[in-house]
Amino acid sequence: MDDAKPMHGTAYPRNSVSAAEWAVRVDLAAAHRMAEINGWTDLIFNHLTARVPDQPSHFLIKPHELMFEEVTASNLIRVDQDGAPVDRDQGVNAAGFTIHSAVYRARPDVNAVMHVHSDPGVAIAALKGGLRCLCQEAMTFYNRVGYHDFEGIALDIGERERLAANLGPHKTLILRNHGVLTCSDTVADAALRLRSLIMAAETQLRILAAGEELNEPLPEVCERTARQFEALAAKHARRDEWQAMLRWLDRKDPSYRD
Repeated sequence: MDDAKPMHGTAYPRNSVSAAEWAVRVDLAAAHRMAEINGWTDLIFNHLTARVPDQPSHFLIKPHELMFEEVTASNLIRVDQDGAPVDRDQGVNAAGFTIHSAVYRARPDVNAVMHVHSDPGVAIAALKGGLRCLCQEAMTFYNRVGYHDFEGIALDIGERERLAANLGPHKTLILRNHGVLTCSDTVADAALRLRSLIMAAETQLRILAAGEELNEPLPEVCERTARQFEALAAKHARRDEWQAMLRWLDRKDPSYRD
């Protein structure tokens, strides 16, 4: 192990958890590496989390001190919905806990939550009009995004109810002047949804920077396209996309699986 990365130590070796939990750990560690490689990270801040299978009141989160590139399947820690580490006394970022626990408490259908401060996401979050359907990827989110007004650093537990209310039934939340959040029933769908959202945000910023007159599709076309995306995701559960992502990560650095 690299001495410069002391938090790489194994907290939960593979033989100490169920096969189902280990699979979720591998996917969640992979999502961290995907975010790191794509430049969606902010030093040790931001969080990608997942419920512990068969323990819905617990979720997996990285120790606060770790950068995304240092996250592995075994060093993710468990916390309960009150923010207390389970079995391990490791630091958990308070704001990260507030945001993620808000979603898990309100949405039993959600098993993974991704929240980052990527540059395109923060920029879109600062625009009054938010995300606009200017490209095909953006139509995934047509009428399927919640917005949460900025209240300061998310240290107030009372903000959880407002976060959850503004997310509503959606799988995407734009935190105004702050960042973006996606969630889903699987790590794969939440992570790939995050990728699509950031791509759409970046495309929108480039289009607006061009200063030309915009060509915006009709609302009925946007809705039809959103439903097409949903039907495809339901049919394939994004398995092929996620397996391709894992192969790509394995070619770069498979240590996230440790």
